[in-house]
Amino acid sequence: MVADDRRKKILELINKDGSVRVTDLSRLFNISEVTIRTDLADMENKGLLTRVHGGAVSSYKPYYSMSFNQRMSTNLEQKEIIAKKIAEMIEDNDTIMLNSGTTTLLVFRALPPNLNLSIVTNSISIALEGTSNPNFNIILLGGQINSKYQFTYGDDAIRQLKAYNADKMILSVDGIDAERGFSTYYDKEAEIDRVMLKQSSVSIVAADNSKFNRCAFAKISDLSVADYIVTDTAVPDKLKAKLSKNSTKIR
Repeated sequence: MVADDRRKKILELINKDGSVRVTDLSRLFNISEVTIRTDLADMENKGLLTRVHGGAVSSYKPYYSMSFNQRMSTNLEQKEIIAKKIAEMIEDNDTIMLNSGTTTLLVFRALPPNLNLSIVTNSISIALEGTSNPNFNIILLGGQINSKYQFTYGDDAIRQLKAYNADKMILSVDGIDAERGFSTYYDKEAEIDRVMLKQSSVSIVAADNSKFNRCAFAKISDLSVADYIVTDTAVPDKLKAKLSKNSTKIR
């Protein structure tokens, strides 16, 4: 097994169990503990996990304190896979809603530039990049500004958002849990997300493997709101069963 595949499997194990041990990984992959420690050190440098004595644990909480640019580089390959899949689901003349987040920014960048699209978003980054394409009608929600993570929120943004309807909504989340649903770190954006879901005909949730079996600070909604979950890896069995019960499609 090549290093990238091995490290992806290590992340899957951490997301499933919460932690991994060097000795167990050494036996699983039939390689030396030195190699496993090298893997874990490299993954820690990328913000994918936190090393502890004898193994590693999820870096989920440290992710909260990262800057926008640091988050963009975390799990970048996985996010780009997801972005490409979602871009293929968008059709000419669609109206789409995008909440803020590094994954939704990558989705925006993956959209075919020749499509005629109306895009409603609270992401300042998406709005700024979208102004260069005359085929994109960009609507940036007004309101208060979170400058660190580059999104708008608040009563003014909500009132404006309720005036629009969309064909599809692409939702970036920080946690997906079988019992507690979709969640985000930011309570101020959770209401934006809920209204976007309500105003859209089809909801597409974008989530890399680090989001599974996690619950962030503010609940967005139950799992039943999602028409699609687009991810880069297999969904854990318990979560997959719950999504299937809700008729949510996984891509």
